[in-house]
Amino acid sequence: MTENILNRFAHNTHYGNVTDTMSERLTVPYDESPHVRRLIEHLVDCLEAISLSFDNYGDPTFKGPGLYFAVVAGHSVSEYADPMGQNTWPVDECRTVTDDIETFYQVSSEVSRMRDGAVVVGVEGTILEQMVRFRSLLDGQLPDGISSADAQYDDWMGARHMSACEMSLVPDIITTVTLSEETGQVTLFEGGEYVTHYRSELGGPWRVDRE
Repeated sequence: MTENILNRFAHNTHYGNVTDTMSERLTVPYDESPHVRRLIEHLVDCLEAISLSFDNYGDPTFKGPGLYFAVVAGHSVSEYADPMGQNTWPVDECRTVTDDIETFYQVSSEVSRMRDGAVVVGVEGTILEQMVRFRSLLDGQLPDGISSADAQYDDWMGARHMSACEMSLVPDIITTVTLSEETGQVTLFEGGEYVTHYRSELGGPWRVDRE
């Protein structure tokens, strides 16, 4: 698991254990790769920055920015997902997460306010143009001994978080990361576990020079 789910999201204590039976989750250990770890850190930093840029969470007259990233190791997510209509990531402006971090943040901020669906990111950082809606899993799509019924959803989770929680059980999905449009909290899901940061706990301005 990626650096013990990124060191419990920098030692945050708000976490849950959905299932601990994913010991054979990946044949290729992408989740142990320093490159993939940095990629996930960039996604988390970006969502934290978007959350901190919006001051009206909790006000029903405003809709906050919300976003859902899925980092995948496979060549396709068509087995698990459907295209989300006209919702697309503007690849002409930003094709990867890491080539230009500032541009990635700006485009993510726009997408979080204007579009819906999950953004699929390859382990090398390339972003899929078509945003998707992940379907509910069938047990046959999961490894032996793992069932979609294993997912233990918390009361605070909305549809975006429940989907991210369930999809993190899929062997080819390394990590899912969400930004809640209702509360601004940022949550990391990986291999059935999650760690969440409430907005009041987010760690300061986003840094484009993070190493």
